[in-house]
Amino acid sequence: MAKAGKKSEKKESDDGFHIVARNRRARHEFELLESVEAGIVLTGTEVKSLRAGKASLEDSYASVERDEVWLYGCDIPEYLQGNRENHKPKRPRKLLLHRREIDKLIARAQDRGMTIVPLRLYFKRGLAKVEISVAKGKKLHDKRESLKKQDAKREIDRALNRRG
Repeated sequence: MAKAGKKSEKKESDDGFHIVARNRRARHEFELLESVEAGIVLTGTEVKSLRAGKASLEDSYASVERDEVWLYGCDIPEYLQGNRENHKPKRPRKLLLHRREIDKLIARAQDRGMTIVPLRLYFKRGLAKVEISVAKGKKLHDKRESLKKQDAKREIDRALNRRG
């Protein structure tokens, strides 16, 4: 009976959500407008490499080509125990979305100055997912303004922590 209790405890603490990689620069470089969760087509060695926690979304972006969404520049290093059938680290990867979501992305991304950037790569209930967002590039003064807001918020939080 003790085993059953341990299983249920583990299930409650493990919600099946494991983040592999984040694109921290995206929130600094872009103003994020609308985000969507997409599946990603991977080979076996890519999945094993992701489960080992190795991936990078730096300098990656998504693009719509022939009514399909592709992820470019995502670096998933080769799996160390892989054989000659190992994958290419920076190959384009197809993203899985519903037709209406693709149409919505196409409509939003065609506006001037808009792009599609990946925010994070994660496993959700055992399936690899990527969160992408339609974003607008920030100008230098916008970046400075957001840094000032972050600093002000940090100072307020510090002052509140000292008092309470």
